[in-house]
Amino acid sequence: MKTEEEIIAEMQQVVAQMKIDDIEDNPDTEFETFGCDCCGQEKPLAGSIEYDGFRLCNECVLLAETGFALNKFTRIEDLINAMEDKRLEGLCDIIKEEEKKEKN
Repeated sequence: MKTEEEIIAEMQQVVAQMKIDDIEDNPDTEFETFGCDCCGQEKPLAGSIEYDGFRLCNECVLLAETGFALNKFTRIEDLINAMEDKRLEGLCDIIKEEEKKEKN
């Protein structure tokens, strides 16, 4: 049986490769962005995945896949709920950025 560290390292490699594969398949995905439903940040499309109608950035995909592999949760909604504070912080950052753009 694999240790937690081995599982985490394996997930990091898999998720990093997904991003590389997306960029190789469509280089535009590195620069196209979307609002991650998990962390609330504006992130590149490359390496993102949709889970049950929620689009997660590559970093949140790593959290999700690691959490699933370690049996920390079974539903993507559990991660989304756990990330609520981070998501609100991200939304505030987006609003601040928009305000800066409007002032310039």
